[in-house]
Amino acid sequence: MGESNSNTRNRDNGEPKRGLIATPLSWPGKICTTLIGSLFFSLVVEWAGIAFLWPGQGAEHSHMMLNTELGWFTQNVTRSLLMDNPLQQLNAFLHPLWQWLFLDTGFIRWLAQLRHKPSDHWLHLVEIYSLATAYIILTFVLRVFILLLTSPLFVLAAMVGMTDGLVRRDIRRYGCGHESGFVYHHAKRSVIPVFFLTWIIYLSLPFSVNPCVILLPSALIFGLSITIMFGTFKKYL
Repeated sequence: MGESNSNTRNRDNGEPKRGLIATPLSWPGKICTTLIGSLFFSLVVEWAGIAFLWPGQGAEHSHMMLNTELGWFTQNVTRSLLMDNPLQQLNAFLHPLWQWLFLDTGFIRWLAQLRHKPSDHWLHLVEIYSLATAYIILTFVLRVFILLLTSPLFVLAAMVGMTDGLVRRDIRRYGCGHESGFVYHHAKRSVIPVFFLTWIIYLSLPFSVNPCVILLPSALIFGLSITIMFGTFKKYL
């Protein structure tokens, strides 16, 4: 009896259980944290690149990256499961964002005033880093938009992984196969990190890349983690 009470107290003092409401509500916080962290990291990488890696290009590096990704989006993304005209929706979002962030705030006017001031090294650096910041923010928004459009890919990977895992689990149960709680818990812990790590890597890249190069392998790993998790689940459903 004493040992049973001790185990109960240990469970109560451990990590609090999440309910049906608390778990979904934690996702918006994780997504916002991931987006803010990725934007900050991409800005730091771009600033460091201007200072050490591509000082000759300056803000032109981020400008070319934005134009390259916009060109890729215009040529390749013509349809989507989530919306009728992705390009039109992107323009409807980017133009008001540009108006609000850079025109209404006087940012562009301030940069124009810097250009007309007497030549000064520090003012020139401020202009370069400010322009790079603007281009990186727009590139970041474009990449977030692409991630939203490719979200059905991860949903499909999750459904295929879940179906395959449940089938393999039933075959293992009725075939007296080997069960491993160790594999299940590690696969379960890797599902969310794989999903958010994909976002962080893609949003923070300091160069243009076809999204398929990042998203397709990530969706494969995501589905693999889910199929391993469901395939090694030990309790009865």
